[in-house]
Amino acid sequence: MSAPDPRTLVTSLHRRGVALELQTIDLCFLAALHVRAERSGEPSFQEEQLLDVFDQVVALTKESANERGAKKRATHVVRRLREQKLLVRVDGAGVTRSGEYALTRLATGIIGFYLEDEALTRESLDVLAGTLTACLEGIRDAVRTADSPDTWRTQVVGPLRVTIFELAGGIERRQRGFDLQQESFQREIAALLAADWFGAVERCTKLLDTTSAMLHELNDILLRHGHRFGELLQEILECAADAEQEEAERAAREAIEQVDRVEAWGSARQRAWSDYHEWVHRYLRDVVRLDPSRTLVHRLREQLAGRGGKRYALTVANAPAIRVLRPTAVSAPSPPVRSPKKEREPKLAAEVSVDPDAELKTSIGAAIAAGAHGLADVTARVCGADADRDARYRAAGKIAQLVSDMTPVIVTAERPWLPAGDGIIVEEWTLPDQEKA
Repeated sequence: MSAPDPRTLVTSLHRRGVALELQTIDLCFLAALHVRAERSGEPSFQEEQLLDVFDQVVALTKESANERGAKKRATHVVRRLREQKLLVRVDGAGVTRSGEYALTRLATGIIGFYLEDEALTRESLDVLAGTLTACLEGIRDAVRTADSPDTWRTQVVGPLRVTIFELAGGIERRQRGFDLQQESFQREIAALLAADWFGAVERCTKLLDTTSAMLHELNDILLRHGHRFGELLQEILECAADAEQEEAERAAREAIEQVDRVEAWGSARQRAWSDYHEWVHRYLRDVVRLDPSRTLVHRLREQLAGRGGKRYALTVANAPAIRVLRPTAVSAPSPPVRSPKKEREPKLAAEVSVDPDAELKTSIGAAIAAGAHGLADVTARVCGADADRDARYRAAGKIAQLVSDMTPVIVTAERPWLPAGDGIIVEEWTLPDQEKA
């Protein structure tokens, strides 16, 4: 059962001219019929019974009505209630004889709102949440063994749309009842402060703390059970999707949405009540406790009324409303501000690559050809005196490697260490040509 389109629903209600106009005597009459139906178990009422109940209501409410006018007034009330779909005639005799009347679901809902105390409590929430969990577990087990469309319809879709809907709806009704109870708490706090300014501080604080603790407990229960509800419904939804049961999948999604609304109520109400709790405590601390005899309040009122000397007034800023709507000139949006484009990196200049190892080999070859007689002599000639010490130190190791690669060297058992420039000492290797000489 998908939710109706809001536009279609509103259009249909407006086209049918749906309206409710109930007076106090009408509500009392409906309430008396509702209570009598529950006590006697009567599903419907004869016209004589309606008149008898109406006479009792008139007598109890002390409404002025004589014996002759009571029946006529009762007839008008019954007709008005029938026109508003609160009473319905259930017999098929038409106008040939007196009929039987019964309360509609709309009338029962209205009277139930005034008669039944369905405020959400810890006990009622535990019972409803536990029953809802048991029903969901039973549907989960039925989903695992369902093997035919009829089984899915009777054991899954039906319980989801009837049992789960009624249980979750019961929690929602009690939540709305608790909302009304919170509103009555706020009116009670305002009445306490108006009746006893400073003496009501402790009673207001106790009422606030009690309500806050109750909301905290209810929110914890909803969070704990809501997590379990979500797990079971998600498992049912996945099984329905795997079995390609679109009706069961749609019913599971609707149940998930309803359970999400129930769970979101707890956090929303706790947040709203926390704000109200903080505001009242700040008012009690900053206003009531600082002015227990209300002297400041009375003097402020006298000053504003002008009875205490100079007259004061409250000045507020009030901008005049726009009486004529003028067309707004739509201008083209200005182009965005951008910085001029420029190259992020400079262009690379063409340079000839230089191989430092090749230059070093050339220098070593020139030094050997010039008659260098050992490694120390080659190192001293290649590492010029104009280079710094660190550069010559790094080049000394490279020179030794290149010399051994370019020409054979003579290494004796004992190799002396000879200076090869300023601050550099190397192990001496004799070159073969110089050894023969």
